[in-house]
Amino acid sequence: MKKTLIILGFVTSILALILAVTPLSKMAYIPSIAALIFGVLAMYTSKGKPSSKKSIQLIFLMTIIALAVTTYKAVFNTVEVGNTEQLEQKEEQLEEESLDELEDLEID
Repeated sequence: MKKTLIILGFVTSILALILAVTPLSKMAYIPSIAALIFGVLAMYTSKGKPSSKKSIQLIFLMTIIALAVTTYKAVFNTVEVGNTEQLEQKEEQLEEESLDELEDLEID
């Protein structure tokens, strides 16, 4: 049971780290919370046994790093909106071109 929880903790913490550094960083909270839960459960199951807890500590460390990066990106990342007038003009131009192309087509 302990090994299963440690493996699940590693997988979810690595997934959280990967998502934290990608543009999908807001989704990194879900595997981070799962990794924390698996880490706590693994620590609870190994409480009475004299075994190494380095792997559980590594799970917590990776999860904390992922949460820190995700929170940093959520707080300090600003979304910049470009000039929408140019986009609207280009959209109208493309619409006119597509209408011209459709008028040129002959359907039997």
